[in-house]
Amino acid sequence: MAVIYGAISGILLFWHAAWQRLFGDTTLLGTNWSWVLGIVFLVLTVRGILFPVFVKQIKSQRAMQALQPRVKELQEKHKNDRETMQKELVELYRTEKANPLMGCLPMLVQIPVFLGLFHVLRHLKPTMPEHMKTLYGWSVTQFDSASSAKLFGAPIAASFRSTAEELSLLGADGLAVKIVAAILIVAMIATTFLTSRQMILRSGWAEDPQQKMVQRLMLYGIPFSLLISGLIFPIGVIIYWVTTNLFSLGQQTWVLRKYPPPATNGGTRADQRAGSARAATKTTAADKRGNEAAPVTPKSLAPKVGAKPANPRRGSATRR
Repeated sequence: MAVIYGAISGILLFWHAAWQRLFGDTTLLGTNWSWVLGIVFLVLTVRGILFPVFVKQIKSQRAMQALQPRVKELQEKHKNDRETMQKELVELYRTEKANPLMGCLPMLVQIPVFLGLFHVLRHLKPTMPEHMKTLYGWSVTQFDSASSAKLFGAPIAASFRSTAEELSLLGADGLAVKIVAAILIVAMIATTFLTSRQMILRSGWAEDPQQKMVQRLMLYGIPFSLLISGLIFPIGVIIYWVTTNLFSLGQQTWVLRKYPPPATNGGTRADQRAGSARAATKTTAADKRGNEAAPVTPKSLAPKVGAKPANPRRGSATRR
């Protein structure tokens, strides 16, 4: 883990130095922007590195969705022989170049980054011995600057549940920390919910009960769990999480437009609603065209029921 801590610290210190050249060490609106923007650009750097992996994840998901009818056929065909069914599924995935595990890869890669930043920020304590301050490539000056860095008066190393002793060491006001942390926790929960909702609504709810349960857990369970865990997260970590979610919303919007879900028999619910609306519009337009093309016959000239058709020759002879 020391390698991960060192890598996270290196990226954070690089961006802090870059923004420090622009802002210096001045504080604006009770915020040390060089450190806050350092965390934001740490997110952008990590997500930029992981972007090709994210694209592969989407392609793999699309391939898996397209293979669902064939997967169901194999499951139905070999429902009494799980070993054969598993071999057939592995062969199907290999032939079609679909990887069921690919969907978890970006999240698995981001977990060490998140834990690394969590550890580094929890490490920022003014009482830390000098030989501990220089761990992971930090200098004593950088450590002291980061440990006192604030966002609107709240230290980025503090959390909602920081004790009075910890706040005193950080030179922070307890009320300011709780207000800033609470706002960020709400933003973290909301953006996490919106990110999950965007993916589920665009791809459609799964038909399989177990997969649908997993989708509901992602949509409601994870945001709810953040209400509890967010209380112990340092403010800097919550900044990282909110920035990650905002980046994910934009990234998913672009990727889902470029790689839309494959059309199924019924399509997604959104596609079905759009198709119904288009069909209704076409039907209405056709009815209007038909009404305009149909001639209107006055009632006085309409033939009576049971009347014999007129003989055009007889009429001509009479007139002569």
